[in-house]
Amino acid sequence: MFQAEYILRKVGWALFTIMFVIGLNFFLFRVLPGDPASTLVRDPRLKAELREAIRVRFGLDKPLLLNLEGGNPFDSQFFAYVGNLLRGDLGVSFQFNRPVADLLGERLWSTLQLVGLGTLLAIAIGMLLGMLAAWKRGSGLDIGVLAFGLITYALPTFWLGIVLLIFGSTYFGLPVGGSQTPGGQELGLWAMLLDRGRHLLLPMLTFTLVYLGAYMLIMRSTLLEVLGEDYVLTAKAKGLTPSQIVRRHALGNALLPVITLIAYNLGFVVAGAIEIETIFSWPGLGRAVFDAVEGRDYPMLQGAFLLLTVSVVLANLAAELLYGYLDPRVRAA
Repeated sequence: MFQAEYILRKVGWALFTIMFVIGLNFFLFRVLPGDPASTLVRDPRLKAELREAIRVRFGLDKPLLLNLEGGNPFDSQFFAYVGNLLRGDLGVSFQFNRPVADLLGERLWSTLQLVGLGTLLAIAIGMLLGMLAAWKRGSGLDIGVLAFGLITYALPTFWLGIVLLIFGSTYFGLPVGGSQTPGGQELGLWAMLLDRGRHLLLPMLTFTLVYLGAYMLIMRSTLLEVLGEDYVLTAKAKGLTPSQIVRRHALGNALLPVITLIAYNLGFVVAGAIEIETIFSWPGLGRAVFDAVEGRDYPMLQGAFLLLTVSVVLANLAAELLYGYLDPRVRAA
């Protein structure tokens, strides 16, 4: 019963956060200077009647919040946006004149490949280095691993991406952008996968290096703290080997903060990949956000940011529920 109350409370706060961000998401892009209708049609010779027809086509002629000029007060851009969301309609892209949901779906797979593989490598390598550093605390290995983690954690994403792009293309002949070579689909399945992997290598390596420092530092500091607890000293007094102590007693408790960090980073699939996808011209969600900002494509921006918000909220909700399951003290807070 108590656990059900804890779950309902967390789910309720998650839903409230999503509803609040839906409203903020709508008004955030309306305060930007400029008229999206002017961006849609850059021809200065276009007549005013045609410009107005474009505004009507995309619903830009309606009031923002409430219609106070007579008629239905809810006939506004905001309530049209909310009504479309309830039907699963994210609107039509100004730039491409296509449903936003279709465009985001096409870009999602490319981003999941980049972020998914990069995140798995960052978690595995970061946690392994963190455990080795904590195991050999004060040694040369610890100092080297700590320095490596701090450097990668502090490096600007765009700078690291540019450096890897220059070295990878100059010395290893790797592609400088895109996700595949034109016409690569006709070379067969294995050749196509190899070509995709060559295009993916540099952006994935950039993503891995950017995030593994955080996992390494958290794992090292948490494991060192756990190794100083009384129950670890008791295990040592019982004659357990260091590997048994870490595996049976220390590692499980040290993973709790790492789980929170994993969920937090997974939520920022779009935000974490915007710079990397822009540098390497990777056709994912991050690149779509960058193009939408340049073109003042409100529906595309709203759809991408809503997807980002839901990802962050759901990832943090999963982390809190998992954290509460692993540590009963959290449920009592």
